[in-house]
Amino acid sequence: MFSHGVSLQFLAKRIYTLGRTEQRRYTFSFFTMGNACSNNLGIPPANGPNHVGCTDFMMDHTAQGSFFRLYYPCQETEKSEKADWVPCREYFNGLADFMKINRTLSERIFNYLFGSFKIPAFLDAPFKSREKCPVVIFSHGLGAFRTLYSAICVELASQGFIVASVEHRDQSASATFYFHEKTDSENASKTSASAQSNLVKEWMYYRTLRHGESEFPLRNKQVKQRADECIQALDRLTKFNSGIRMQNVLQTQFDWAALENSMDLCRVAVMGHSFGGATVIESLCKEVNFKCGVALDAWMFPLDDEIFPRVKQPIFFINSEKFQWAGNISRMRKLDSAVIQRKMITIRGTVHQSFPDFTFLTGNWLGKLMKLKGEIDPAIAIDLSNKATLAFLQRHLGLEKNFNQWDPLIDGEDDNLIPGTNVTVLQSAM
Repeated sequence: MFSHGVSLQFLAKRIYTLGRTEQRRYTFSFFTMGNACSNNLGIPPANGPNHVGCTDFMMDHTAQGSFFRLYYPCQETEKSEKADWVPCREYFNGLADFMKINRTLSERIFNYLFGSFKIPAFLDAPFKSREKCPVVIFSHGLGAFRTLYSAICVELASQGFIVASVEHRDQSASATFYFHEKTDSENASKTSASAQSNLVKEWMYYRTLRHGESEFPLRNKQVKQRADECIQALDRLTKFNSGIRMQNVLQTQFDWAALENSMDLCRVAVMGHSFGGATVIESLCKEVNFKCGVALDAWMFPLDDEIFPRVKQPIFFINSEKFQWAGNISRMRKLDSAVIQRKMITIRGTVHQSFPDFTFLTGNWLGKLMKLKGEIDPAIAIDLSNKATLAFLQRHLGLEKNFNQWDPLIDGEDDNLIPGTNVTVLQSAM
């Protein structure tokens, strides 16, 4: 099975091996220092005309509630600080569990490598837009979480979109959390004057396959829940747009009332990477208010064959050169249509991890060794993906922007692009 986390597992286990013994500690220090001290590392700034803010929203404290990071055009402000890329150490623990390595050492490794990085967006900055914003709901890959695709989400927000990056509670995220209400014993042991004083945080970590368990039933169930969570996020934004007040369990400083009448809900798309790409297809099937979808290096395995003819919206597949295989491409081509636009391009020199932010946060040698970087400059790759996405969204959301200047990219017209796929698919596989 080709999954989102294969390269990350390889990365952590190799570093873990280097760091296990006292004899190799100097090697480990040199290895990580060569990565962390590079001045060129960091998530690239956005190219659009808007400053970008971000905030987190959770409605309903239970595991069935809605949880997402919101990216949006914001006011320029001196008070707001840039948000942390990884919100807290429990996410490092989740990555360790997902990769089946020791938590204690891996937390130190991940914190050293990635703990200091910020995203190019201001935390809880005031919302500001001169016009109603189109909306994108974003779905992360297997073993990821809501913050790991900030290079994509920040770029869309800088171009005038409101983007909700969902953190899925189907146990496909490496980590996520919710709350339960305090029991009598918990209330007796600790008191608090905060509005959250009756709630206790619960962490939910990645669920591995059990011994002898078939994978498809689990992934199929998860992709259906993921689609429901994308639809739920859109419902929450719809309520904010209508001026309906909802309590944010996380109690951020962001003024959610500022979103009233801020969104163009006739122009909504769904987007995702890997398992999130499959979630795009499932979401389009379930919710007609998603007008189109963008699937980044989609992993099509979790989907029922029966949903393909039921998807009526345009879809854009943007693939990496090294991840795809004939069976997966043949499933994408089941969505081909003579009357509905279905497009596919492949970015030369890319790997599956060319879409998440990890590709920007590892040095060239380490990144290529661990398959977090391809042969292409990651900034060029993500720029091509983002521009092609914007052109596709303008075309199918009816936007009055200048994104159509990148229309040729939709057809793969660039030296770094392949129209369609580089994978040979035999007719018998169709």
